[in-house]
Amino acid sequence: MDFQELNNDQRREVVNSQQRFQALRDAKEAYDAHRGSLTWVESKGHEYLVRSYYDKAGLRKQSSLGARSAETEKMKVDFEAKRAAAENRLKNLRGTMDRQAAVNRALGLGRVPLIGARIMRALDGFGMLGSGIRILGTNAVYAYEASSGVRIDPGLATTEDIDLLFDARGGLTFVADDKVSESSLLKILQRVDTSFERAKQTFRAVNRDGYLVDLIKPMQSPPWKKAPDKIGSDPEDLTAVQIEGLDWLQNSPAFEATAIDEKGEPVRIVAPDPRVWAAHKLWLSRRADREPLKRQRDAAQAEAVGALVANYLTHLPFDAEQLRMLPKEVVDSAEPLFAKKDTAARA
Repeated sequence: MDFQELNNDQRREVVNSQQRFQALRDAKEAYDAHRGSLTWVESKGHEYLVRSYYDKAGLRKQSSLGARSAETEKMKVDFEAKRAAAENRLKNLRGTMDRQAAVNRALGLGRVPLIGARIMRALDGFGMLGSGIRILGTNAVYAYEASSGVRIDPGLATTEDIDLLFDARGGLTFVADDKVSESSLLKILQRVDTSFERAKQTFRAVNRDGYLVDLIKPMQSPPWKKAPDKIGSDPEDLTAVQIEGLDWLQNSPAFEATAIDEKGEPVRIVAPDPRVWAAHKLWLSRRADREPLKRQRDAAQAEAVGALVANYLTHLPFDAEQLRMLPKEVVDSAEPLFAKKDTAARA
């Protein structure tokens, strides 16, 4: 398996991108902590300090912080000062990130297709990525290669769709803002691209360019046990379809990485453990009911990710105990994928 390793300049800017992106995320978190507003509201001849905000369900709420006094006046001043400081820091870091993106483009670091990156950012912005939604399919490969500091064959990573694994076991937390107050996956997709519509298959959304977004989840176990199949309560939202084998990916450890999109901008990806992902892909490639062309691509992707794990992600050894969410026969079948081989890596 041939991999193209990043050169020294590229490695340096990848590290810079990751560090600056984390600083930007921290600044955004500080800014979000001061979202909403503090205003004076008059009631029965008295003024009260009231905070308006959106709760985790996306509903607008108001809470009183007390009658007007020296204490509440200071509270309002402090809140607005901290919000202004957080907003200024966020603005400055976004400017830094814009300059970093230009450097990344010049060095040819962009990998993640733009539409997929925008969808992942939107999900992250609403608190869903890694908290009820994981990235599956080919887009997960960008997380694995980004962490490895190499590139795989572009033919194995090219994709015109994105698979979203819906895990509602712990309850998905939706973070609303001033523009969206209802948790709906389709509405979030339409913020990315207004042309997204739900397809005839209600688990799928498609835009005018034919880019597909599929919402999928594991088979129900036991079959009669009820579990959510939508992000929110919107009757027009996508409905997750059940697919065999996804419980392995759902139960695997999460794998988080920062990749770079085609415009040079960092994007956070949360995917399943690459060992489980590769084993699952190999299992798919040997299913008789799978289309032949897909089986061939599955096998090639499984081999590529297995080689990444063996040669670069060496902190993830092939260990049966760590892969206990997989059936023994699947683990045994996948073991050869993770045998360390000489790679013809080149700068």
